[in-house]
Amino acid sequence: MDIGIIGLGRMGLNMARRLVRGGHRVAGYNRTAQATKDAEAEGIEGAYSLAGLVEKLEAPRVIWLMLPAGSAVDLTIEALKPLLSKDDILVDGGNSYYKDDLRRFDDLKKLGISYVDAGVSGGIWGLENGYCTMVGGERGSFERIEPLIKTLAPPEGYLYCGPAGAGHFTKMVHNGIEYGMMEAYAEGFELIKASPYGEGIKNSELARLWNRGSVIRSWLLELLEGPFSRDEGLSSVIGYVEDSGEGRWMVREAVDMGVAMPVITEALMRRFRSRQEEPFAEKVLAALRQEFGGHSVRRSGVKS
Repeated sequence: MDIGIIGLGRMGLNMARRLVRGGHRVAGYNRTAQATKDAEAEGIEGAYSLAGLVEKLEAPRVIWLMLPAGSAVDLTIEALKPLLSKDDILVDGGNSYYKDDLRRFDDLKKLGISYVDAGVSGGIWGLENGYCTMVGGERGSFERIEPLIKTLAPPEGYLYCGPAGAGHFTKMVHNGIEYGMMEAYAEGFELIKASPYGEGIKNSELARLWNRGSVIRSWLLELLEGPFSRDEGLSSVIGYVEDSGEGRWMVREAVDMGVAMPVITEALMRRFRSRQEEPFAEKVLAALRQEFGGHSVRRSGVKS
C-alpha cells in the first residue's frame, strides 16, 4: 500500500522504516527539512510540504500523523483539509486524548474524510519488535488500512477496539497500567536498597532473576536490567519523572466514572512529587508535628 507519514521523529521514522521493509511505498514529511532528508536515505520518499506529500499519494490516500498530542495535531489537520479528498483516511497514531478524536472524527466526516485513532505502543524497540496497535474508528476504514497495521505490528499485535476514540482510550488505559507497574518495581527496589540485605544484592542480578520464571516477570523488568548493569545504584540518574498526559487523563476519567483506581492515581502523584525539590506539604507536616507533639523540626536557617 501507499502511505504518507507526517512526523519523522523517533517513532514516526522507525514506523516508516518498518513499512518500507514490509514492501509498502512510504512518503514522509517533517517540519524540519533535515529529518526528511535523513528519511530519504532509508528508502522513504521525502516531501517538503504538506501539499507535496499529498501530491505524492494517489487517491484515496492514507496519511498517518505521528505528532505530539494537542495543537500540533489540530493545526496539521486544518492545513490538510483543503488538500485532501473524499474517501481519504487520516490516522492519528500519537497519544491524543480520545475526546479530541470524537471532535475530529465528526469534523472530517462532514468532508467525507475518514478519521482513525491508533494507539501505538512499542517505543524505540518497535522497529525490530513491532508496534502493538489499538485502533478506533469506522470498521471499514480499519479494514482498508489493516495491511499497514499488520506490517507495523508483531504477530497478533493489533486490535480493532471500536468506534472513534476507542483506540486512544485503550492506549490511555495501557499507559496508566504502565505507570502502576513502573511504580511497583520502583518501590520494590527501593525497599531492597534500604534493607539490611541491600548491600549484598545486585539490582541487575535481581532484575534478571525475577525475569526467569517469576510471576512478576515483564518486558519492563527486562529493560530495567540494562540501566542497573551500567550503573548499579543509578548514581547518574536524577529522580525527576515526567508524565506524558495519559495518566492524568485516565485519573480524570476514573473520577468522572466513579471507578476506584488507587494504584495508578498514586503512581501519577508520585511523579508529581518527584519534580519538587522540597515539597511544601512536608513542611506543613513537620510544623504540625512540632506544634501538637513538640517534635523536633530540621531548620534550613533561611528566614521566610
